[in-house]
Order: sequence, then structure tokens, then C-alpha cells
Amino acid sequence: MSAPTEPADRKWRKLWQRRRWQLGSALLVLLILAVAALLNKPDKQPQEVFSGLPHSYEYVEAESLGKVRLHMLAVAPEDVILRTANLPLRRIAAYGINGGFFYGTDLLSVAIMNDVPVNGDKGAYGSGWFNAKYARGTLVWDGTAGRLSVQTVTSGDELDVTDRSRYWAQGGISMNLQHEELWKAASTAEHLPFAEDQRMRSGLVYNSDGKLWLIVTPTLCTAEEFRLAVLDAVPGEDREGIFLDGDGSSQLNADEAVLTGDSRPVVQMIAVAGRK
Repeated sequence: MSAPTEPADRKWRKLWQRRRWQLGSALLVLLILAVAALLNKPDKQPQEVFSGLPHSYEYVEAESLGKVRLHMLAVAPEDVILRTANLPLRRIAAYGINGGFFYGTDLLSVAIMNDVPVNGDKGAYGSGWFNAKYARGTLVWDGTAGRLSVQTVTSGDELDVTDRSRYWAQGGISMNLQHEELWKAASTAEHLPFAEDQRMRSGLVYNSDGKLWLIVTPTLCTAEEFRLAVLDAVPGEDREGIFLDGDGSSQLNADEAVLTGDSRPVVQMIAVAGRK
């Protein structure tokens, strides 16, 4: 006598249940793999607020014999705009570097565009009309004469320019790149802060061809080491320039590099004009 056979409908039901379980398992594996891929996907870097803006600089990076790494924006002086910031530079929609010394919201270095201080009224404390307390090296672009110079002044009143409506002046501390025998005494007389400390530093330098370099180093170095690095890296004859504010204020915005210092707000920046 033969064994009873399983009804066909029950056999198909068992087969469907088995296939359904297999399909569910496969879908679960695919879901797990998809979640893992999402978790392992690198975060997309946020775009900088200045990315893609028209600009007129040439980016140069160099390392000196003393291992000081310089990040430089080479520009024409007529493409420089001195302006207030009052934020970390990374949050400013402009290319450029930090400017002069400040305390709180007061600007302690000359920063003048066409005879107008960038941070207040002419003659007001903290406006950018003065190098506070001391006569200090101030880099001046005379737009009418087409000439760059470093002048040691205490205020905008003392600047020697051809046309008061066509110039800019950025205060700092004299580098005396043409006077090796004078620079240390001059930096002492102009009260260069923390000259012997290992700090991030920034500067503004030009040569006889009229090219201007906006320079920042994230390398911790003394003022002398930074100055030597500038002499190594900046090309041309008759170079001259100034030290700008340094340490955590040493900040740079460029497509090629972003240097944030310690991300402190800075009162003033040296911006590069937008030009296609």
C-alpha cells in the first residue's frame, strides 16, 4: 500500500514561505550594506564663502631654508582693498589676509583708503587713522604716482602722497629688507610685539617691479626667521615691506589654501579686488 502524498496546495504554500524568507533575507542584507555605505561615505566639505569669487591674485607657496612655509598672494597694488572684517577671515566673502594690529574693536594701525580710515571717522581713536602710540612702518600705495613705499608715521596726516583721493596706506612694523644693519633697532623702536617668540606671522612686501605680496605663515617662527624666509622667497630687486599683526590673527583666504590662525575675529583685512 503506497504512502499518502502531500496535497499540492500545501506543497506550494511551503515553497512560497521558503522563497519569501529567502527574499526577505536578501533584502535585509542589501539594506544593511546600503546603510554601511552611507555611514562610511566621507562628509562633503562645505564650500567656503569666498569660493568662486572673481579675483586677481597669483597664489605662491614656498618653504625657506629655515623651514618656514610661506603662503603668498601676489597682486597688483591697485587691486588691494583695505576693509573692516570684525570676524574670523574665513567667514568673510573676500580673498586676502589679515591687516594691522587691534585691540577689541579698535584698530591700532593705519588703514586708510583714499584718505578715509576704514574703521571710523578721520581723527577718531581706533578708526585706522593712527598707528597708536608709536611712529611705525606704513606701506603706502600712491595711485597717481604709481609708487609703493614704506613711510614711518604716527597718523594719516603725515603720509606723503601725490593725491589724497588716490592712495591707500597699511600700517605695521618696518621690515627694512634693504637695511640689514638697521632692521632690529628699527623693529625695537617701533615696538614689534613678541619678536623673539615662536609665533605665526604675516606681512606685506613689494619689489621694484611694483608687485605686491600678501604673506602669511602658519609655521611658528621668530620675527627674524620670518624676515629671512621673506628674503628667500619673494623675488625681485629693492624689496621692502612691513610686518602685520601675527599669532592667531595670521589668517588667509584663497582658493588654494585657507589659514585660520586661531579663528579669532580680526578688525581689519587686506582684501583682493574681485576682477575676472
